[in-house]
Amino acid sequence: MPSGHQIIPRDQHCISRNNISENALKVLYRLKNAGFEAYLVGGGVRDLLLGGHPKDFDIATSAHPEEVNALFRNSRLIGRRFRLVHVLFGREMIEVATFRAAPQDPDHAQHQQSATGQLLKDNVYGNLDEDALRRDFTINALYYSIEDFTVRDFANGLEDLNKRQIQLIGDPESRYQEDPVRMLRAVRFAAKLDFDIAVETAEPLYRLGDLLDHIPSARLFDESQKIFTSGHAETSWRLLQHYGLVAHLFPFFPSQPNEHATQLIQQAMRNTDARIQAGKHIAPSFLFAILLWHPVREEMQKHQDEGLPPMQALQKASHHIIDQQIRTISVPRRFTTAMREMWDLQFKLPRRHGNRAERLVSHPRFRAAYDFLLLREESGEIEPGLGEWWTLYQEADEVERKKMVSELSPNPPGRKKRRRPKKKPDSQQH
Repeated sequence: MPSGHQIIPRDQHCISRNNISENALKVLYRLKNAGFEAYLVGGGVRDLLLGGHPKDFDIATSAHPEEVNALFRNSRLIGRRFRLVHVLFGREMIEVATFRAAPQDPDHAQHQQSATGQLLKDNVYGNLDEDALRRDFTINALYYSIEDFTVRDFANGLEDLNKRQIQLIGDPESRYQEDPVRMLRAVRFAAKLDFDIAVETAEPLYRLGDLLDHIPSARLFDESQKIFTSGHAETSWRLLQHYGLVAHLFPFFPSQPNEHATQLIQQAMRNTDARIQAGKHIAPSFLFAILLWHPVREEMQKHQDEGLPPMQALQKASHHIIDQQIRTISVPRRFTTAMREMWDLQFKLPRRHGNRAERLVSHPRFRAAYDFLLLREESGEIEPGLGEWWTLYQEADEVERKKMVSELSPNPPGRKKRRRPKKKPDSQQH
């Protein structure tokens, strides 16, 4: 825990301005030249000290948001709960936050908390020392100064970097109550950095998951994207399950999923991580479709047991599961539409006679549904074979495609079994 302010001189740390975004340096120097304190802070400093190459750089300053906004024509004020400034340089955005402090008066107009302790508004400004101790994790309370090129450590963050551990500043239970999303951040950082979560920081996670039930669904969507698109989705999912947090993000997900559901999700997460590391495109709709697939299938079976035909049962189940899910995580409509189409195609892909196969392969969601199908086969949910047929069909010319469809007739004469190495599903994110 915090034990004073340590200043690490330039010759005792590895941060170089050569590894800092040119635009971040522009913002730092303009604030400094205007007479304000300004520091690079948080994840950028942490990752530089770990030898990484961060893409995002945040700045903390003594300048108030309106003062920052006045300094940069290419900036905008955002946020109500936390007032921030985004300085825009083409596609790059530098986030600038004013030093914050804990108000002495709990009735302060710029500080509001809910009955459970959650911060609803926190725009009480302070100095550098106060700001550092308001940050969430010790490894994020590290500040780099462009004035003397030192690193300032307010909460033993360097020690925790060396120990490779995630530790909250202050009393963990109180800090989670202030902002329950810190529970998800602890998991995300542990997965991303391959760090352990300190015992005292981890213990409340098992008990306080229900605090997430009060977080706006749009904010949980944003946080879920950071979790699943950081390149460490598989580890993050395992940690979310370990600490019992999955139920508060995906209420329909079974507490004890069967082997097929477990394998399906693990492989989809693994493939998604591989795509991100390879610099390939991903779409949130694919992973959400995977995560909700087995709940949809269970709901669909209930409707079929009541006498509904399969496709009507699927449509009713899809509507119900998505309608309930977006109350927790506000998945945008463009993604839920894609999810429905992927589910629908799982029941259409086996029906290939006539000109159906040609129509299906031209469907805008075919490729995602095909990858979905391959994962279902790999997980053992369904027997293999259909995925291989569609692999061959995509590679065939028009004549060969017609022949493949004609051979689907029962016991066609002279039919030869096609064999080829099994294609590994790519979890294509379309």
